[in-house]
Parts: sequence; structure tokens; C-alpha cells
Amino acid sequence: MHPSKIVCAGRNYRAHAKELGSDVPSEPLLFLKATSSMITDGEAIQLPQWAGRVDFEGEIAVLIGSAARHVAKEDAWSHVAGVFPLNDVTARELQRSDGQWARAKSFDTFCPVGTPVPVAESDLAGLSVVTRVNGEIRQEGYARDMIFSLPELIAYASRAMTLREGDVISSGTPEGVGPLSPGDVVEVEIPGVGAVSNPVERDGG
Repeated sequence: MHPSKIVCAGRNYRAHAKELGSDVPSEPLLFLKATSSMITDGEAIQLPQWAGRVDFEGEIAVLIGSAARHVAKEDAWSHVAGVFPLNDVTARELQRSDGQWARAKSFDTFCPVGTPVPVAESDLAGLSVVTRVNGEIRQEGYARDMIFSLPELIAYASRAMTLREGDVISSGTPEGVGPLSPGDVVEVEIPGVGAVSNPVERDGG
């Protein structure tokens, strides 16, 4: 997977916005993660020693399969090649202090991704996400509870930027985010689709 961009949605579950003390957005709140933050199953999430609290955020993501520009939400799924789990790892204290999210979201290793499963093989109506830390369930959310659906997010993003084949759209995280520590193993699973599991280490830098 070599996207030109990783487009993410913030505060897309009401309970998650509430747990952060944030308002629910009236339209999709989009931000970008650096593509250099991507890792795959089994690779280690590196915690910067100076960055403060670092949280897991399990999400449902999609891989764009064909270029999309000014796409209607009714046509959005036709531009999607696959569905996969994504961990939007976040340096929480830096997110708050910076006022914008690019640095907090884009450290190397801060975007573990699973293997995309074709849309035709996915139960799109029943998509859900589960995050486990050391085998304990910490998050559980359903696509039906999103404020803005994946088709709505794709359509909204495509009004501002051309989504190219290979780009990633991630749909936001449900409530239950929490900090990671060295020695943890964090797993994000989309039941019926697959999982991405990563050990957590302290970054020596």
C-alpha cells in the first residue's frame, strides 16, 4: 500500500467527542497523516520519549481503488477497492498543545494498517471495529454509529481534493481511547475483515 495521502476523520463518533471534551462537528472534520507513518502487522509502534501520552485509536479504513473527484455519496463505494483496520496512533498532549494535528498524528510508526479485503467480500452494512490492548477489549464501535458515514466522508473529501488510486480514508475512532506503554501489544480488528497487531516499544530518539 503506497497512498499519496491518508485522509482521516476526527470526532466522528459522538461518545468519542464527548470523552475528549470536544464539540460534535457539524460537517466532517478532516486531517491528514503523513504516509511515512504507515507500518504493517507485526511492526513495532515506537513511542517518542519526549512526546508525552500516546494513545491508540482503532478505526475502519478504506483503500481507494479508482480516482474520485466530486463524487456523490451514492457512488462512493464504487471507488473503493477494499476495507481494512487502521490504528490512528496519536500523541495526545501534542495534539492539544499544537492546536492542529499534523505532528501529533504523523510520527513514524503511528499508522499501523491491516490488509485490505475487497468490498465485495465485506459486510458493509455491519462493519464494526474492536481494539484490544494485551488481549483486553478497550474499544468497540459500529459503522452505523458514525456521525458521517464512509460514503459521506469519501464524497466530502473528494470535493476538496482528488482521491487517487491507493489513497486511504479512515473514518474516526469510537470511545475508549487510551495510552500505550512499552511492552503492550495493541490489536485493531474489523470482525469478518481482519486485524492488525503491533507491539509497542520506546523510541530511542
